[in-house]
Amino acid sequence: MLNVKQQTTALADVNYLVVGLGLSGYSVAAYLIEHGYRCRVQDTRDIPPYLGQLKSRFDAVDYNVGPLTAELTGWADVIVVSPGLSIRQPELVAAVEAGKMLLGDIELFARLVSKPVIAITGSNGKSTVTTLVGAMLARDRKKVAVGGNIGNAALDLLAQDPDYYVLELSSYQLETTTSLRPRIAAVLNLSEDHLDRYADYAEYTRAKLHIYDNASLCVSNLDDALTRHGADDVSFSLEPASGADFRMIENKGYWLGHGDEAWLNVNQLKVSGRHNWSNCLAAMAIAFSLGVSRQAIVGALQDFTGIAHRSQWVAEIDGVEWINDSKATNVGAARASIEGRERPVILIAGGQSKGADMSIMTDTIRARVKRVLLLGEDAGRLQQAWQGASRIERVRDMREAVQRARETAVAGDCVLLAPACASFDMYEKFEQRGDDFMQCVRQIEHV
Repeated sequence: MLNVKQQTTALADVNYLVVGLGLSGYSVAAYLIEHGYRCRVQDTRDIPPYLGQLKSRFDAVDYNVGPLTAELTGWADVIVVSPGLSIRQPELVAAVEAGKMLLGDIELFARLVSKPVIAITGSNGKSTVTTLVGAMLARDRKKVAVGGNIGNAALDLLAQDPDYYVLELSSYQLETTTSLRPRIAAVLNLSEDHLDRYADYAEYTRAKLHIYDNASLCVSNLDDALTRHGADDVSFSLEPASGADFRMIENKGYWLGHGDEAWLNVNQLKVSGRHNWSNCLAAMAIAFSLGVSRQAIVGALQDFTGIAHRSQWVAEIDGVEWINDSKATNVGAARASIEGRERPVILIAGGQSKGADMSIMTDTIRARVKRVLLLGEDAGRLQQAWQGASRIERVRDMREAVQRARETAVAGDCVLLAPACASFDMYEKFEQRGDDFMQCVRQIEHV
């Protein structure tokens, strides 16, 4: 743990305004208050989700519920913005123009951290790879703290004083970070996402690639040219002939390998699909570059059962497989999820499309999906994009989607929730959407 002197020099003694009291905002406010910094908190919601916890933890909390005002931004020297809020909103733009410093929780973490950081981003798979790398390090008897955009907020990890920090980072977190110097930085893949927050795909891509800045070693995907940083990258690939450092090897089956050495047959994995093979190769590349033993890497891969709401097996009912991939909130993730299935797919999709080009999925829908059940705010937009590629129905809610899937599926099919959209039109978060799907499936399982 950093001592008081180190903390004082890492963060200036100025006025901090924390904008947004979600999980990361709560961690920032708690850290600043606990260490004696002047801090005010603002949230537009009548009852911010973490306000009760903050007030119960500290005797005095200066919080403001309502619009972000000129009085608040005028008082602040540093404005710490939660990743869920756009830094392009007029009040924040005006504050920056007035000379205020704008940053996020990862920037504060970067100014305080003293141990090696492994930073992982990508449009898809970053939670899986982050979790796997943490498991590999732990199996190699390293003390590791895992968090960021998954699990614990980054600032909360400082108290653990580990040997390594493994962070999943979103584009929103990266766009407000300048001081992070990762031991290893990885961009797993890039596909259209969050175009409701960015001017275009190029701006979104630049935000992701920002993770490579100041990194000692970069890990990139040889199958995705946009992820590549330089000739010295440690690379991974699904193509056996790619020449990647970590790649698939075909020899009486498919193997995860390092160079020409086959390390693990994919049949020994508890997760399936080519997208998960790619995730495993990425985790292998990162862990091996840190000096983790082959034995620990292979053992962690064999034990890994996946993450909730990410290609999660739910049930098999009368020969029909039901899979919850509620985390597939963009077109790249949904397409990879569909292509990772070995059975004909009945797809449940829809929600808020975030401005993405849904036609990107049309060929995959045509080739792999026998029926599409659409729900949510942008169901009409998805139907227009995929018209003619498969049989398409509109449904009112998740219960009707699961019921129609039950009525139309036959033995050997896979019913897949891979929405290609955000969940906020119908649910508070993607986990709640996945839980609803699983509950509806379990209800029909016992009918």
